[in-house]
Amino acid sequence: MAIKLKTFCGGIHPPGNKQWSAHKPIEDCPLPEEFIVPLAQHIGAPSTACVEPGQLVAKGQTIGAPKGFVSVPVHAPTSGEVVAVEPRPHPWGTSLPAVVIRPDGEDRWAEELEAADPNDLYPEDMVERVRLAGVVGMGGAAFPAHVKMSPPPEKKIHTLIFNGVECEPYLTADHRLMLEEPERILQGIALLRFIYGAERVVIGIEANKPDAIALLQAECKDTPVEVIALEVKYPQGAEKQLIAAVTGTEVPSGGLPMDIGVAVQNVSTAAAVTDAIIYGRPLIERICTVTGSAVREPKNLRIRIGTPLSHLVAVCGGLLEEPGKIILGGPMMGFTQTSFDVPAVRGSSGLLLLREEEVVCQAEGPCIRCARCVQGCPMHLLPTTIAAYARRNLVAEAAEYRAMDCIECGCCSYNCPATIPLVQAIRYGKAAIIAKKRALTL
Repeated sequence: MAIKLKTFCGGIHPPGNKQWSAHKPIEDCPLPEEFIVPLAQHIGAPSTACVEPGQLVAKGQTIGAPKGFVSVPVHAPTSGEVVAVEPRPHPWGTSLPAVVIRPDGEDRWAEELEAADPNDLYPEDMVERVRLAGVVGMGGAAFPAHVKMSPPPEKKIHTLIFNGVECEPYLTADHRLMLEEPERILQGIALLRFIYGAERVVIGIEANKPDAIALLQAECKDTPVEVIALEVKYPQGAEKQLIAAVTGTEVPSGGLPMDIGVAVQNVSTAAAVTDAIIYGRPLIERICTVTGSAVREPKNLRIRIGTPLSHLVAVCGGLLEEPGKIILGGPMMGFTQTSFDVPAVRGSSGLLLLREEEVVCQAEGPCIRCARCVQGCPMHLLPTTIAAYARRNLVAEAAEYRAMDCIECGCCSYNCPATIPLVQAIRYGKAAIIAKKRALTL
């Protein structure tokens, strides 16, 4: 009898399309001629430049100082010369301040970076090393990790979940990291378990990665870490859905995981925590999947933060044809780009290049009340209702129907036969709700 895999209510089953790169080992991406390192790469206040044009910097040196608690520093991805501090094209769709560095080819580490023995550190010392290293959530949200690792004393974390799901179609970066560098991940898991003081530790992985499940189960055999296979369904890797699948408990509306004693970290974040705490190395690189039908040779690349997308494409053999769509991230929650001039940032888990014929361009039709958006919504919302209120600028009504609970996963838009841009409308409504609340507090 087949074992029933854990999952959550709702969700969809888009084609995985991971065959392009799932079997490709991680390759080190050569350094580009120029790095463009944005000072805004994470949720919270952007960093402030602390270097000037003409200044020489070392690999790992701080080039952007944090502003406030919910902020992290930004570091030089290699040694070289700062040639500009100016607005440059950003993945968020506008030009934002960035530090532009021309590599000197030495790739020389900064001298102030120091390794440490974890046995000599208290939890607060570890959290501080993570903060100084600029570690953020590597699953895409890029929330400062030190903030997530510092819950209030009354919010005791008893369950720590590590996200190895990677449910976005096409992306295979976390999959390859689990297969090739499990020791980095498991070291980070042990450190995070110590910091949180969690009683239960779980790694959740979708069942379409049996090799990663088997490897980590073997590695965790004599440890307190559980490795759980999850049903292949999108968005299985979303924080609240992963919690529901693993624990059977839902985060309350408007609440946070810590409200029910749970914390979630990505497996790539765990690896970055290892580098920060043990080796004193800041977050200057990540694994990124470059894939899709328009690129000549899909790959999983270890890239430096600030690498232009044009360089990633060149390293993968160039284009087979001019892409119909350029997406930084996955097809469901990634951001469409208009050129290859923008750089990869800390949350760039993938670069997806699609052929023109794969891009569906269909005029929006009327809602036929089929309820497919409701069936697919993992947050149990009424997407068309929220979107209709948002489009009419009825902010209070959109809020009443829990617009702020939307995780913008795209399930509703994917399921909609009328191709109504539901996510875009709800995103607009959420922004209006936030702006109204902010105005009331001034």
